Amino acid sequence: MKKIKIAIQKSGRLNEDSLKILKDCGISIDNGKDQLKASSRNFPLEVFFLRNGDIPQYLRDGVVDIAIIGENVLVEKGHDISVIEKLGFSKCKVSLAIPKTMKYNSVEDFQGKRIATSYPNTVEKYLKSKGVQADLHIINGSVEIAPNIGLADAVCDIVSSGSTLFKNNLKEVEVMHTSEAVLAVSPKISAESTELLEKLHFRIQSVLLARKSKYVLLNAPNNKLDEIIDLLPGMRSPTVLPLAEEGWSSVHTVINKDKFWEVIQELKEAGAEGILVCPIEKMVL
Repeated sequence: MKKIKIAIQKSGRLNEDSLKILKDCGISIDNGKDQLKASSRNFPLEVFFLRNGDIPQYLRDGVVDIAIIGENVLVEKGHDISVIEKLGFSKCKVSLAIPKTMKYNSVEDFQGKRIATSYPNTVEKYLKSKGVQADLHIINGSVEIAPNIGLADAVCDIVSSGSTLFKNNLKEVEVMHTSEAVLAVSPKISAESTELLEKLHFRIQSVLLARKSKYVLLNAPNNKLDEIIDLLPGMRSPTVLPLAEEGWSSVHTVINKDKFWEVIQELKEAGAEGILVCPIEKMVL
């Protein structure tokens, strides 16, 4: 049976989040410790565990059909690779940072400076767009120590919480771009694998939609029902059922989690009671 081949990072947070979304899609992966390749028991899928920086070339060469990869890696090494879905996890920034003691006015301050980075293409393109030239030192691994040992005046690196910069007495001064995990596709994917990708993509979209939503049940007095329904940004229209107590109805709907607290507050003020909020496992439109 034909299997679609997917690459994911072999270790770290992105690996964990990638395996979790596949699991949430109902796909079981038989992966043991330190395996480089594993298969699914219940979906025609084969997983390749690779170094993040190597994945763009594997996609380009058609060794794998698809990949879950950091958007920042594609900006650096895979600008020709297509992305079909942003996945909403492993979010970070790719930023320029300088020692805390150094004053900063604008990106022009990097003119002629030495910058240590694992993302030379990203830095060069960004600085060129600002009319700035700098001396780039390519380092594979931890770049944050470069200013402390006199190797560079500044660094460019991934920033999540900022704790690594803080520990190395650095401060973030320029955010070049934001990044998250994405589903990327090989330009050499076959028609047969594309059919499997469509099935997998459908499952992923259902999981992502559920993660962004909350299922809400509430009780509403009938004389306030229209006002309460007007506040609900539901999928199409809420479900309204009569309660045993005369003059009251039960309202069921879905709310985007980003607007959740704002909407809940408005519902309470409009007279809604007994508001119950439930997570959604899958959501199919």
